[in-house]
Amino acid sequence: TFRVPWVDDQSRIRVNRGYAIEMNSSIGPYKGGMRFHPSVNQSILKFLAFEQVFKNALTTLPLGGGAAGCDFEPKGKSDDEVMRFCQSFMAEMVRHMGAHTDIPGGDIGVGSREIGYLFGAYKKLTNQFTGALTGKGLQWGGSRFRPEAAGYGCVYFAAEMLATRGMAIEEQTCLVSGSGNVAQHTAEKLIQLGARVVTLSDSSGHVFDPDGIDAEKLAFVKRLKNLRRGRIREYADKYPHAVYTPADPSLDHNPLWSRRADCVFPCATQNEIGEKDAYALINNSVKLVCEGANMPCSSEAIAVLLGKKILYAPGKAANAGGVAVSGLELVQNSMRLSWLGEEVDERLRIIIREIHRTCLEAAEEYGTPGNYLNGANIAGFVKVVNAMVDQGVV
Repeated sequence: TFRVPWVDDQSRIRVNRGYAIEMNSSIGPYKGGMRFHPSVNQSILKFLAFEQVFKNALTTLPLGGGAAGCDFEPKGKSDDEVMRFCQSFMAEMVRHMGAHTDIPGGDIGVGSREIGYLFGAYKKLTNQFTGALTGKGLQWGGSRFRPEAAGYGCVYFAAEMLATRGMAIEEQTCLVSGSGNVAQHTAEKLIQLGARVVTLSDSSGHVFDPDGIDAEKLAFVKRLKNLRRGRIREYADKYPHAVYTPADPSLDHNPLWSRRADCVFPCATQNEIGEKDAYALINNSVKLVCEGANMPCSSEAIAVLLGKKILYAPGKAANAGGVAVSGLELVQNSMRLSWLGEEVDERLRIIIREIHRTCLEAAEEYGTPGNYLNGANIAGFVKVVNAMVDQGVV
């Protein structure tokens, strides 16, 4: 835990609280997301790091689990303010990082802009150009398909799940929450595979487009969120057939999950689907819930979904595509190579297929066939524990 002092554009001194969590390195260096958001505290990051241990174990790559972050809000800050904050944050974080020690990547509030400023500060402080951060720009050590990886991998995992019941993703109506990187690329791959995406959201509310969100509409959302950092309600201004519903904190459910659909992809944040939301999904005959965010379903919601035999994929398996391609980025950095996008995408598909197979086999072996949650937890846990036992008391 550390202080992060920085100076804003009005020359006022601001101080935030930063955290670095190193949870387990039995199968590789600590690896996890770095989050900048007012909600960040040590408890949340410990939970994320704990989950990351087993997610990384499932990827087949030699990566341990960790997390980092700060209660800083990048939204509404100028580029200069974000740069000064990142440089101050890295002045402390650099003590804990390294390509063979602890390798953070982007998460909520940490996009390409923040990664650039953080890497620049790291390079200056260490006098090294190494793969100590993932999510870097293509021109300076990044990997093709890294921005798309978590969203695309989530859809690939959903397709594998549907195939076990003789179904395809094509022509399925899909609810996607969020409008950040994971949500954008989940929607993009669903559209490419012939599915019909009808919702997107942010913290202000959600839009429902009965005509479906096509590639052109998604391109508008990308410009809106990535370039202008606007709000999702502007989608309804641009496309009048869409309905915008503002978020209402007084409600004990989210109206987005009351929309009729076949498949659900929660890609926003943790605990966004509660017990009442789960019952709403079941009442609307949803076939599949595939987590794009980190644990977006509450434990009560998960119990409801599993009790009704809904295909449910936990985030540690379904959204492992992001950390998988981060691992591939590290490989490319070590080899001083840059693979073509097609090669990275094919490796991603292979990893996701292997994660799916591993989850099913572990669930079957331990007496809960078809339960992806148990399969993912058991497979990840066994791999980590075996490595710890092999390495003795250290």
